[in-house]
Amino acid sequence: MAKPQLPKSAQFVIVGGGIVGCSVAYHLTKMGHSDVVLLEQGQLSCGTTWHAAGLVGQLRSQPAMTNLIRYSTELYSQLEAETGLATGWKECGSVTVARTEDRMTMLMRTAAAARAQGVEVEVITPQDAQDKWPVMQVDDVKGGLWMPGDGKANPTDLTQSLAKGARMGGAKVIEGIKVTDILTEDGAVRGVVTDQGTIEAEVVVNCGGQWARELGKMCGVNVPLHSAEHMYIVTEKVEGVSPDLPVLRDPDGYIYFKEETGGLVMGGFEPEAKPWAMDGIPDRFFFQLLPDDWDQFEILLENALVRVPRMAEAGVRKFYNGPESFTPDNNFLLGEAPELKNFFVGAGFNSMGIASAGGAGRALAEWIIEGAPTSDLFAVDIRRFANFNNNPAWLHDRVKETLGLHYAMPWPNRELDSARPFRRSALYDRLAAKNAVFGSKMGWERANYFAFEGETPEIQYSFGRQNWHNAVAAEHKNTREGVSIFDQSSFAKLIVQGRDACAQLNRICAANIDVPVAHTVYTGLLNERGGYESDLTVLRLKDQEFMLITGSAQAVHDADWIRKNFDEDAHVFLTDVTAAWSVLAIMGPKSRAVLNKLTNADLSNAAFPFATVQEIDLGYATILANRMTYVGELGWELVVPVEFTVGVYEDIMRAGTEHGIRDAGYYALEGLRLEKGFRAWGRELTPDITPIQAGLSFAVDFDKPSDFIGKAALLKAKNDPDHLKTRIVQLVLDDGVPQLWGGEAVLNNGVEIGEVRSAAYGHTLGSAVALCQLDAPERITVDYVRAGAFEIDLAGVRYTATAHLRSPYDPKGERPKLDL
Repeated sequence: MAKPQLPKSAQFVIVGGGIVGCSVAYHLTKMGHSDVVLLEQGQLSCGTTWHAAGLVGQLRSQPAMTNLIRYSTELYSQLEAETGLATGWKECGSVTVARTEDRMTMLMRTAAAARAQGVEVEVITPQDAQDKWPVMQVDDVKGGLWMPGDGKANPTDLTQSLAKGARMGGAKVIEGIKVTDILTEDGAVRGVVTDQGTIEAEVVVNCGGQWARELGKMCGVNVPLHSAEHMYIVTEKVEGVSPDLPVLRDPDGYIYFKEETGGLVMGGFEPEAKPWAMDGIPDRFFFQLLPDDWDQFEILLENALVRVPRMAEAGVRKFYNGPESFTPDNNFLLGEAPELKNFFVGAGFNSMGIASAGGAGRALAEWIIEGAPTSDLFAVDIRRFANFNNNPAWLHDRVKETLGLHYAMPWPNRELDSARPFRRSALYDRLAAKNAVFGSKMGWERANYFAFEGETPEIQYSFGRQNWHNAVAAEHKNTREGVSIFDQSSFAKLIVQGRDACAQLNRICAANIDVPVAHTVYTGLLNERGGYESDLTVLRLKDQEFMLITGSAQAVHDADWIRKNFDEDAHVFLTDVTAAWSVLAIMGPKSRAVLNKLTNADLSNAAFPFATVQEIDLGYATILANRMTYVGELGWELVVPVEFTVGVYEDIMRAGTEHGIRDAGYYALEGLRLEKGFRAWGRELTPDITPIQAGLSFAVDFDKPSDFIGKAALLKAKNDPDHLKTRIVQLVLDDGVPQLWGGEAVLNNGVEIGEVRSAAYGHTLGSAVALCQLDAPERITVDYVRAGAFEIDLAGVRYTATAHLRSPYDPKGERPKLDL
């Protein structure tokens, strides 16, 4: 077939002809856009796709990600009928087995989550597992899961079928052409330069796989991924292996199996990976493999022989060592790059590209056309990373760990260990000296809790109460009854200023931020669907100068969202000042007494009411004191210039000694905020949840003079009875012993109705407390909630729970009541 002629221009240019690039092209044409050009430097699927194992497992930890893969399975099952090209898709189901009691607990949790997400699942016995997979031995198996909707596909065939579907829709697919540069102008992409000429383009999509990072560097875009060797073998025929054999996963052995021509494909994800190509991917690395490495593969092979002893009698037909790209958190990269307008990325699929490609391709195509994600994609949004995450030495060390996360035990609150410590606050050393146990968020080292004196400062993971339970209880109690200090310096801080700052922000924020100077406003940033893109606090410092304080993980995302929604001709500027300011939250009923010893400012309710901010003296420092709380007690968030942070901290600790002040961490903060029912973005607040559903209508000003993004959708939702079939509701377990972590299924009258979005132990309440997303067959009203018989499925055991229409703790707290 003759190569299509290179056009001078195109509306959409996709770089990379693997399965993801072909999926994006396919879905753009399905949406009615035919001016699509896909460029592949070698042949379709020649990079990573061709040597992928082709496993398609539906369930993911986030419902939004499960929905992407569910769509993939639907697409793959019908694609051959549409294009006439076979895909190798087979819905063979999958069996996952557990060797340990902890793994079985995890599988029971998985089963509950699957049912809540509408994925068919069955908990099975070791004998059941062997009946479905007769060639394995199960003497050491505790049980397993059967998921009949899982399957497998032939990656190369699937890619060719998607490419044909794209061609049928008018797309041009050009192979054997290399992109050598990305053209930009005025902060936007303008086209690509190839070794065969230049193509002007309105949109460029980087689906370059292992080469995606280098493509990004051509135009100043950070694509944080790194290649690692990924190995599997194909055996000769094994007695008892039939074509209908399900996929088998044995995560305790780090291994998986699938049938291939009477033999077995056996691969896995070793605990410590082997990064590759630190100096860049070689040119023309097409349909190539790396040398066999039996030493690296040994741990997988040993475990495979335990599970399938007959493999010892079968020869190895082929050893595949194919490099794949992995990201710092084991989730792929999707979306418009914050550095460059109209430059999109779909890369870094962490050995999940075949399962994810259908849904990810559609989601990215929709994002391109609509200008924003059409569902909750923050788990894979490229804006969850910053430029420092693209450091090659850091990526190299982190990827050694993230490859192994596929089958590592997903302990609650599990922290990554590699490439740390990374970003440190001014107080890091002082907190470490006090037995702080740190977690990581957006690279920041943050104190999760403070181990008691004499205890080893490390987390001992489990699915029940972990070793820090009592230490956090003490921090929690001290905050409720006395005074605690939290280092929250990782909060992102953005300054918005300019003569149009107020008008522009007021259109972007759902609340009215045109308040008197020195007032603070809690608000959501909504999308056109009325869902949350973020929630944050706006401090009006001057007439046209605002400080926005938002979540640690949201700096890049929120800055990009706000900038993109500024009018082009507006006189307004946004600056990320996170590194210039620390945040010390002093919280508890005795917080005023402590601060009064250090300042001449009047901190009384009359002079310093809730939701106001003042510049005050504090010891030798001059700081911003924001009267706001995330724990429901009297308190101030002290926004301190970094150079004064240590001095302010020392002064506060000295002044607080007589009041029993103590340091507290993020685990205590989580329990405190959940007792109050305070919502968190990325948990309860997502792009698919509106303030009406979240019970936060009080933070939306429908009557302010200016329009705001999402207003039309919210007004429509107000009159739509179906809109309130989804709501955020607070549940508290009736039994004070169990520990909830999030992700558990919620039942009403015995039927799965939603899932726990956030959970922690409420030490004041004496029981685990949860904020849950309920999706009911009818409108969730006050009467519906009161009449419900709620339960939470914790690893197969159902515990009764009481729903609360208002916070079960301190209804006279420092924040407005929630709506229901």
